[in-house]
Amino acid sequence: MDLQTTIYIVVGLSFALYIGIAIWARAGSTSEFYAAGGGVHPVTNGMATAADWMSAASFISMAGLIANMGYGGGLFLMGWTGGYVLLAMLLAPYLRKFGKFTVPQFIGDRFYSKSASTVAVICLLTASITYLIGQMTGVGVAFSRFLGVSSEVGIYVGMGIVFAYAVFGGMKGITYTQVAQYVVLILAYTVPAIFISLNLTGNPLPQLGLGGTYQGTDMSLLAKLDQVVTDLGFGKYTTTTAGSTLNMFVYTLSLMIGTAGLPHVIMRFFTVPKVKDARSSAGWALVFIAILYTTAPAVAAMAKLNLHGTVNTAVATGGDLFAEDSSLKFEERPDWMKRWEKTGLLKWEDKNGDGRIQYYNDKTTSADVKAKVDAAGWKGNELTVNADIIVLANPEIALLPNWVIALVAAGGLAAALSTAAGLLMAISAAVSHDLIKGVFAPNISEKNELLAGKVSMAIAIVIAGWLGLNPPGFAAGTVALAFGIAASSLFPAIMMGIFSKKMNKEGAIAGMLAGLAVTLFYVFAHKGIFFVKGTEYLDLIGGANSFFGITPEAFGAVGALVNFIVAFAVDKVTKEPPVHIQEMVEAVRVPRGSKAVTGAH
Repeated sequence: MDLQTTIYIVVGLSFALYIGIAIWARAGSTSEFYAAGGGVHPVTNGMATAADWMSAASFISMAGLIANMGYGGGLFLMGWTGGYVLLAMLLAPYLRKFGKFTVPQFIGDRFYSKSASTVAVICLLTASITYLIGQMTGVGVAFSRFLGVSSEVGIYVGMGIVFAYAVFGGMKGITYTQVAQYVVLILAYTVPAIFISLNLTGNPLPQLGLGGTYQGTDMSLLAKLDQVVTDLGFGKYTTTTAGSTLNMFVYTLSLMIGTAGLPHVIMRFFTVPKVKDARSSAGWALVFIAILYTTAPAVAAMAKLNLHGTVNTAVATGGDLFAEDSSLKFEERPDWMKRWEKTGLLKWEDKNGDGRIQYYNDKTTSADVKAKVDAAGWKGNELTVNADIIVLANPEIALLPNWVIALVAAGGLAAALSTAAGLLMAISAAVSHDLIKGVFAPNISEKNELLAGKVSMAIAIVIAGWLGLNPPGFAAGTVALAFGIAASSLFPAIMMGIFSKKMNKEGAIAGMLAGLAVTLFYVFAHKGIFFVKGTEYLDLIGGANSFFGITPEAFGAVGALVNFIVAFAVDKVTKEPPVHIQEMVEAVRVPRGSKAVTGAH
């Protein structure tokens, strides 16, 4: 069976499974629609949470980022997994005990203010819609490569699939669909990694293969990779960092608290029966996430070595990397390169006219590498490889069987669709439950609220699709920006709501607005979203990374600090919360019992 037919069958079967589960688990009440009836088993919820969390960014992009950045890419592993520790220890049990549906509802009730709830909805929508851009774009990329259609058609199909199981199933349908999607994506990630680890090191476990011996040599795989990339002018794979130490620390912290503040992830902890189940499901989520996250560094390193080995035959043989016959002839390039060229994510430009592909760092400052490049007649790097193709193209680069390539296609789509569904659920709940029922129509019937939830989700799907088709100019940094927004606005408010019984509504509202504003200002100044006549965008903040060298993707942690400072400053000059609110905060922190998930205001 040819590759394209195999992909159609595997992906088609996975879509049929998702829709079938949604029909079986369709929601019949607001409790089932928003919180799956509050009766999901912790292990099931942990698996669904893992799928909800491991988006296109984790499945498609993370290994590519690590492959490009090397050691510095570890900040994504530390930040995203560290955020789950925060969730498990500091947030999930208390939010579950509160017994509501959504983060804005918790903030609105805790800070006894509809205004606080409305501000939280604004923050939630900003973070979730920003995150959605990346998911829908990922759906388009995966469809365009594997199903032979345009990215636009891919996004339309993705919208239809999500609509089928999210709108009709609600959180109940999404939960069980995400369990299936987790199984698909984790098999799609680990099976190719096992094959490749065996090929390169003889060890079936990628985690151990990463530290194993490279085939046919007495060198470790990482030592071999270090040798290849440094000889070709790249930074040493095992020591290169992401900017300054301060930026790496702040970036990691931003990803951590951004993870802990993401509303679509927090919502998952309202679906379990008891408080201890919320903590348990967070632990299970960590276990399920760890399977992928401990595999990702091996996938990154092995894919990078395989890519260099494909383009330069001397990588595998140990010969001269700069020899005339070491570079791959363009006309002899493998089929996988031809397929990815059609997506525009892999490009070749023959700068020296020799008909061969030279792949190296042409910005190197090493005199030794420059001398070898000049002697070989190379005129600049000729191959551009988008980091997003590393995982998706990995089995093709390694010449694995067609069914493995098809499985990776299904896994990439499962990762993007599962997170898109979770984000849409958070958006729907914020609009229908927190705005319509909480602010504008408190007496709305359950039937009409359920209808409003489904309509708002359908509208959100259309908006998400439109954003995927027409991404704004700053789309490249959307995932990091989404974490920055959640970190700077929602996380501090939730933390203060749980652990500071004296924090009042004025402080919380001022803090959220200040944190969100300063983060968006810094990011947008870098991305060129301001329209100030006669003014360079970066002039507004004193130049690129002007705040102690911190990059815009890492600025969420600074925004969170601003949020805390402003909140406590305003709190000091305004009156204390009512006594019953302070007593409620004390009661939420007592680790006994649990309210039913009713969502009642």
